[in-house]
Amino acid sequence: MNPIIPVWCYNLVDELKCIDSLLHFHRVVYVDTEFPGFLIDTPRQASESLIYSNLKYNVDVTTLIQLGLTLSDENGNIAGCWEFNFSFDAQTKVYTDDSLEFLKDHGINFEKLKNDGIDIRFFSDAFVHILAKHRNLKWITFHGLYDMAHMVTMVTKSSLPPSSLDFTELIANVFGCYVFDIKYIATFCDGLSKGELGLEKLAKILRVKRVGGAHQAGSDSLLSATVFSRLKTVYGIDESRHVGFLYGIGNRIRKSAGWKLWPFAHLVTYGVIPVEQRFLWVTILST
Repeated sequence: MNPIIPVWCYNLVDELKCIDSLLHFHRVVYVDTEFPGFLIDTPRQASESLIYSNLKYNVDVTTLIQLGLTLSDENGNIAGCWEFNFSFDAQTKVYTDDSLEFLKDHGINFEKLKNDGIDIRFFSDAFVHILAKHRNLKWITFHGLYDMAHMVTMVTKSSLPPSSLDFTELIANVFGCYVFDIKYIATFCDGLSKGELGLEKLAKILRVKRVGGAHQAGSDSLLSATVFSRLKTVYGIDESRHVGFLYGIGNRIRKSAGWKLWPFAHLVTYGVIPVEQRFLWVTILST
């Protein structure tokens, strides 16, 4: 049995109902995304302003291909892993050739994405409705700057804000402040190359085995979950030291009164979800 559940347009509603139910007791969410490349490459030693400027450009002009979500409780007991596959037509979407070939080589079926992929706006509406009911979740990524950026643009259906400070405040007001980046945490752990390791190498050092294929969002989110659990066991991680930091930018994720309309309750109330779809999802997810 495959522990990673592939989600397409035809089983989306059933799997969202399952996630909605599990989030009551499994409030730790491991996130990974796959997207169609970097239109602008960022040098390794780039300034934070350049890192964010390139991030904004790359994310604003591209769209998600896959979203991986793994749920667990605070003790690391995993409830499930889902890989959402979004509609993607190479004839109409922005991408880099190298990235598409790379993803094809790692098993992503672009013909099936075109035919059976999930409409990302429809998913966004449903996702917002579910998360409006489940506040105070803990979000964990690996090298999660682009993951969180794509999540933000998906939920808000708008471009990223102009500055990294606005970006971190927006994350806080949409997803909350309990955001962790395993790559950032690894910079404080002896023997882990000051955070310079990728997820695969980190997993090997920690003797964690992968389930599924590398560079697929479901497998990467599940591997992040097992790596984080192992990291806590081996290094005795004090989460309070690392909460709110993403590898690559210095601003801590904090709430700001200036973003009053972005908590999920406000998103649902004030029309990011169209009224007719809001009632549709209340009906679908309550049956």
